[in-house]
Order: sequence, then C-alpha cells, then structure tokens
Amino acid sequence: MTAILHVNGITKRYGGLTAVNKVSFEVAKGEILSVIGPNGAGKSTLFKLISSFVPATEGEVLFGGERISDRAPHKVARLGVVRTFQETTIFRSMTVRDNIIVAHHLRSKASLLGFFAGSRQARADEEAFGASADDIIAFLCLDAIRDELASNLPQGHLRALGMAIGLATQPTVLLLDEPFAGMNHDETMKMVANVRRLRDERGVTVLLVEHDMPAVMKISDRIVVINFGEKIAEGTPAEIQSNPRVIEAYLGSEDAAIGM
Repeated sequence: MTAILHVNGITKRYGGLTAVNKVSFEVAKGEILSVIGPNGAGKSTLFKLISSFVPATEGEVLFGGERISDRAPHKVARLGVVRTFQETTIFRSMTVRDNIIVAHHLRSKASLLGFFAGSRQARADEEAFGASADDIIAFLCLDAIRDELASNLPQGHLRALGMAIGLATQPTVLLLDEPFAGMNHDETMKMVANVRRLRDERGVTVLLVEHDMPAVMKISDRIVVINFGEKIAEGTPAEIQSNPRVIEAYLGSEDAAIGM
C-alpha cells in the first residue's frame, strides 16, 4: 500500500528533556495504525507533532509528499490531517447535531462577514453543513441523541460525538486521541466497529493513540510502540504481542495489559 503520511526522525526537546527522540514510521493509505506505550512515553507529544500543534526540534512530517511540520494547525487540518481531542472541541451547551454543524466551518466557502450578513454563499454552506451533519449522525448511529445537549451525554456518546466532529472536517487522515477511554466493553466494541467503518466505507486513514490494549489488538493493521520517547517496535498486532522489547516495556503490568 502507498504511504500517505511519513514521520521522519521527528524529535521534540523541552530544555533538557527529550519528549520524542528521532521517531520514524509511515502510515499507508487506508490503514489503521495505533501508537501505544506506557504512560509518559511521548505518545501525546508525537500526536501534537504530527498535527503541527507543537513545532519539531528536528525531523519532519510529510503528508502526500508535502511537508506539514511547523505549519499552522488549522492549515494542516484543511489539508486533511485532522486531530480529535478527548472533549475540548465539544460545546456542551449545544446539541449533538449543532456541534457537528459547527465543526463543518473549517470547510466553509463563505467569509465570516458573509455568515453575519447571511450571504447567499453562507446560506448555501449552512444548508450543506446541515445535510452533512445528518449523514454523519446516521453513519455513526447517533439518531437517538441528535437533539440531546452534549452536557447530558454519557462517556461513550461523548467519544462518538468527538469522532463525528472529526469526520465533519472531511479528513484524509484522522488522528484519534484515546477514542475508547472510559467506555465499557459493549461501548468499546461499538466504537471499534465505527472506526473500522470509517476506514472501510469512508476511506479515511486512521492513526490512534490508545491504552485499551485488547481494542488496539483487535482494530489495528499495524502498531508502533513508543517508550521514553523512542520507537522500540513496529509491526502487526501478532508481532507486537511477541516482541521482547514491548513485553519488557510493559513489565510491572500483567501480560494481559498488552493483549497477551
């Protein structure tokens, strides 16, 4: 498969602390790739580097052969590399549908002044955003909560709403930050199915950071393992489960913690 995202020797230092150290890997088009590692391993910093929320000290990230490192995050998102956050992008006083509509404004053709003035283009945008929001709601099976305030949603539905908000931006590569966190088994399996459908039916390449190892092993095509800011392993779930360096990195936890 053709690589759509290249992470080349990416490094991030904060003074004397090296949070991410010369990490390199590729993500193939249409792949689901998971980044795992113990707490404090550098996974979140790596996500921030890929989505350009923090500048790299060394190295670069290429998307479709084009350097995206050090660009403004909103410009990277417009190119198609979109990072979801756990809950910070959700407006809790708004309904599920309205949250999804607002997320579409990254792709708006009308100017801000046009939206205030109710221009023809702004009205066309709003109509298109509403139709797209309804499509996303149906796709993620959120019809029952479409008019519910986000503040009333349980954890599983909040995660699904976060994915819907990411999908509203029309991503080519979607970076999911702990999409299964705080869910029970049934909710996790539903979200796993949604992520798979996102790839299979919408053609979105998925890169995720997650601590739920059984879910990671179930959903991933490949896995990258980070420890103390460095990549220590890369491979299929079966290869990662039997990798001695990965097992060593997780010592102190039961083997079940890495899906073994």
